[in-house]
Amino acid sequence: MITSRFVPFLFVLFIGGCVGRPFYPLPSKMADSNRQPLQTSRPYNIAHRGSNGELPEETAAAYMRAVEEGADFIETDILASKDGVLICFHDVTLDDTTDISEHKQFANRKRTYEVQGENTTGWFIVDFTLKELKLLRVKQRYKFRDQQYNGKFSIITFEEYISIALDAPRVVGIYPEIKNPVFINQRVKWSNGKRFEDKFVETLMKYGYKGSYMSKDWLKQPVFIQSFAPTSLVYISNMTDSPKIFLIDDVTIPTQDTNQDKMTIGYVQSYWEITSDSYLEFIKEYVIGIGPWKDTVVPVADNYLLTPTDLVSKAHAHDLQVHPYTYRNENSFLHFNFHEDPYAEYDYWINKIGVDGLFTDFTGSFHNFQEWTSPLSPVDDGSASKLLHRIALLISSKGKI
Repeated sequence: MITSRFVPFLFVLFIGGCVGRPFYPLPSKMADSNRQPLQTSRPYNIAHRGSNGELPEETAAAYMRAVEEGADFIETDILASKDGVLICFHDVTLDDTTDISEHKQFANRKRTYEVQGENTTGWFIVDFTLKELKLLRVKQRYKFRDQQYNGKFSIITFEEYISIALDAPRVVGIYPEIKNPVFINQRVKWSNGKRFEDKFVETLMKYGYKGSYMSKDWLKQPVFIQSFAPTSLVYISNMTDSPKIFLIDDVTIPTQDTNQDKMTIGYVQSYWEITSDSYLEFIKEYVIGIGPWKDTVVPVADNYLLTPTDLVSKAHAHDLQVHPYTYRNENSFLHFNFHEDPYAEYDYWINKIGVDGLFTDFTGSFHNFQEWTSPLSPVDDGSASKLLHRIALLISSKGKI
């Protein structure tokens, strides 16, 4: 685990980097047979856009903090620049989480495009080259979170993100999303007729990500590929056997590829279609799990939980994992049932609902919860010192919540 003394030094490196070269070296792929393996005995701790409850989302610093705090997987969204470079960024526009508005040279770059059936106006990532994107600095999305790191970190590439996982002191998985593939394929063109999904898979394979779930190759370099677009998941199933997760949005929001390619296998529209037994049976040929928005699993009214749906049990009946999103510590996100206690929320979802992993903005909190609630080994001659060591580790990590 990266020590707390090491983290500030890393931040200095990122802040002081120049635009002309990446802030982080490309993957070293250095073999280290002594690295602690991925834990597979309890639900996965998935660092949603890195440890973005503490640091600006999808930055190298946020991912490195998540690794330090015990993430099993670091999660990201993949989009593409004007010159076809795959980058880590959530929105198709740069407005909300960068300082783009402060760059007068880009004032005339605002555009209006149709995105998922709606007109959207802003500075679109597909209208900027990687060199131009590297001039921007990222800021915290939510005003009620720590603002001290605004303007200190740059947008990173898919390859730079991969390097953080590969160079971690233990095995850390990656969890990239094929983001807005219809829009990206409309606006970015690659040579030889290749599309966004082709470049995405090529990058994974370039750095050794391959193998079915729990295979030797997968355990060495774990990856889940996710998307809200089922046609993209079906398309890449012919290119890689790496495990895939079908993301599911609110009941009012159709899939990202709805009304785009009706002749493609996997075309669906509504939430009710994609959570039906027949569709879960169909999609299991291509994915190993689903990633639903948590309020579709357990509906909410007036900020109170209602009776849970049968989605988790239904998915499990089809041998599909369930990784809901997104878990956040702030009171504004915690339902009243949890009495302002994020640990109570984790306990509910892990032990009552029975999910197989979850996306959290606060990696350290979830890791601490799982460490505190893991059963201790039976007492034996050497267990006393082990227990004291365990308590010391938990106390030392408490300040990272």
